[in-house]
Amino acid sequence: MTSGLRRAAARLTALLPTRGDLADLRRDPRRNLLAGLTVAIVALPLALGFGVSSGLGAAAGLATAVVAGALAALFGGSNLQVSGPTGAMTVVLMPIVGAYGPTGVLTVGLMAGVMLVTLAALRAGRYMQYVPAPVVEGFTLGIACVIALQQLPNALGVPKPEGDRVLVVTWRAVEEFARHPNWTAVALTVSVAAVMLVGGRLRPTVPFSIVAVAAATVVAQVAGLDAAEPIGALPSGLPAPSLGFLDLGSLGGLLAPAVAVAALAALESLLSASVADGMTVGQRHDPDRELFGQGLANIAAPLFGGVPATGAIARTAVNVRTGAGSRLAALTHAAILAVIVFAAAPLVSKIPLAALAGVLLATAVRMVEVGSLRAMARATRSDALILVLTAVATLALDLVYAVIIGLVVAGALALRAVARQARFDQVPLDRGDHSAEEHALLAEHIVAYRIDGPLFFAAAHRFLLELTEVADVRVVILRMSRVSTLDATGALVLKDAVEKLARRGILVLASGIRPDQRQVLDSLGVLELLRHDGREYATTPEAIRGARAHLESAGLLTAVTAVPARKPRASDGEAVR
Repeated sequence: MTSGLRRAAARLTALLPTRGDLADLRRDPRRNLLAGLTVAIVALPLALGFGVSSGLGAAAGLATAVVAGALAALFGGSNLQVSGPTGAMTVVLMPIVGAYGPTGVLTVGLMAGVMLVTLAALRAGRYMQYVPAPVVEGFTLGIACVIALQQLPNALGVPKPEGDRVLVVTWRAVEEFARHPNWTAVALTVSVAAVMLVGGRLRPTVPFSIVAVAAATVVAQVAGLDAAEPIGALPSGLPAPSLGFLDLGSLGGLLAPAVAVAALAALESLLSASVADGMTVGQRHDPDRELFGQGLANIAAPLFGGVPATGAIARTAVNVRTGAGSRLAALTHAAILAVIVFAAAPLVSKIPLAALAGVLLATAVRMVEVGSLRAMARATRSDALILVLTAVATLALDLVYAVIIGLVVAGALALRAVARQARFDQVPLDRGDHSAEEHALLAEHIVAYRIDGPLFFAAAHRFLLELTEVADVRVVILRMSRVSTLDATGALVLKDAVEKLARRGILVLASGIRPDQRQVLDSLGVLELLRHDGREYATTPEAIRGARAHLESAGLLTAVTAVPARKPRASDGEAVR
């Protein structure tokens, strides 16, 4: 009991910030402070926009960026990660708002945070490496499409229609715009998006998002554009932390949405941290610590009215490109946003919703890496199928189902590819030119089959079909030294084949069974079956002699067997097994 507690304590300690993390905060503070300022400028319109898109309002987006951004930066596993509200998370949250209301979203965020901390304690972060690249690319493409479609009501200047399916909401918004067009909102949206996309290409270091939003706000105020609906009043500060939203009776019904939010937060955060690692030299994140930091962030954010948060790829990329080298940059980003919440809430409240829609539309466009998608689609048909299927599922269903579908299809295609590597061939029984011996063995109706590759559930039944169809044979020798993988299904199929051939009067001998495969064969009774009457041999020549001894005792040998079986040479090695 004591040792278990010690292991648990050691595991928890490993998730906490180290002295090295705190020492890094003092390295090159000027560069990190400037990087944090740049990220805050980029993050402000995104936090506002994603807060509005989530259904809880701009204040919730700011609270998330401040609280979750600071805690994830301090306790997370990456020195460069910037966390906050993201478009992918709003895709999941919108149906929850429709079904359970704002308090349901806060409860789901709290539950998801607890789940993330549990995943960190279980060291589940390392499993991120098993998500195939086509699933990630399809997931990202689908998210970009969903984010763009979510912005259409604000971009068209129409009230957000009822519904929790983005395609349905989009269609209803277009119908409403056709009846009551609002070209002012469209013009603001297109202008902001165009400035961000064109300006970002010409001058990547300039934060055109804040420039475009500020310009759109000034135009809307000076020209008195009543059709440009603003964000609305924002609180001048963060609310006091509270658990008043928590309804213990609703926890059971919110469990499934919480699992979806936790899964998405884990996936997006670890993906973002991996992207940050790839953009730098010498930086490597700790996936379990990252889950722990995101868990704490999501536990705290709902207490201040914030939505669930994840690592944000776009903001993290800006952080890296502007020279961040430690957690100080992400902490600075959160602190600057906090100052804005307290000091500039009246100004921020005048930003038109259409301008934020333009920011998010441009963000969605930037998420799509055309070159990467084209390369992935050209790689293999399987990769292209997985990518398209994941993207379509993201658009038509939801993000978690899309990832699950992508992983299942990717796993099935990978198993099929591995199963095709398994070979079951009739081979010569010895190395070299021993035609007289081979002729003798064939006349005796002794054949050998070599099994190459995996003998597992995805390939075993084809082996059974081919083996049990052999004809005009008295003894079959199975050369098993090249079986790379053997599972319970493969062992059962092997046993079934031996029994079926025995019922036809065909003796099956095995040679070269590897030590690591004996346990599964023994547990399912295959070794006992092969050991009956001495059917298992270390090498193929020994199996040949055993086959001849069997035929001789049964009176089935013919005169052509005058050529004796050659004893194995020491140099034969694997070939004689």
